[in-house]
Amino acid sequence: MKKTTTILFLLALLVGCGTPSGGQSAAPDQLKSRANASAKVHTELAGMYYERAQLGVALGEVELALQADRNYAPAYSMRGLLHMTLREDKEAEEDFQQSLRLDKTDSETHNNYGWFLCQRGREKESIPHFMAALKNPLYQTPERAYLNAGLCSRKAGNSKDAEEFLQRALVVQPGLTQALLAMAELSFANGDYAAAKKYFANYAERSDSLTAEQLWMAVRIERKIGDRNAEASYGMQLRKRFPDAPETQLLTRGE
Repeated sequence: MKKTTTILFLLALLVGCGTPSGGQSAAPDQLKSRANASAKVHTELAGMYYERAQLGVALGEVELALQADRNYAPAYSMRGLLHMTLREDKEAEEDFQQSLRLDKTDSETHNNYGWFLCQRGREKESIPHFMAALKNPLYQTPERAYLNAGLCSRKAGNSKDAEEFLQRALVVQPGLTQALLAMAELSFANGDYAAAKKYFANYAERSDSLTAEQLWMAVRIERKIGDRNAEASYGMQLRKRFPDAPETQLLTRGE
């Protein structure tokens, strides 16, 4: 709410600065700066509406951003995310590419475009974009690019690279839950059950609620470790919270 109020206040200031006092026209540099600032505010508002799943309103804010400044690269990246969510893939890819044409060093756009490619079955194409995002020393959330590179490498069947990327994500942000869960799954698949138990325990400590799939994985990890008490505890949670889940049926059948 505080962030929303701040952005709306900035937007109000921009609206109120339409013409300098005395009726004088603003200089070209002032107009350009004002247009860029307006585009930035509307793009940030679009991002907030996107996070709230208000996609129509978010698209409206992006259009206002582009009306203010047609060359504002982050607005195209934001619109690409919106089209991606709406499964409008052609439009999404065009927007991501246009954003990178305007600013090829933008880490957020590289990360978003990489994730789009990965989700559309183009995992090998996605990795160079995550790497491009990480080349920027000013990128504020490198753990996201490392995480996405790890998840997409695993999806492509490259377990070695996946582990390396996920480990790097955890170096940057040790409590990154998605990386902890992915490392637990990867370790289990590789037969390193002690590591799987460690990563899953760290994940569970930070998770508000475990899904049926996650509880079933925990059961299988503890079964491999030989910790019958922990296996029974996870199994009880699975039966109690998800009695009709396919994972519960697997547990009941002793698989």
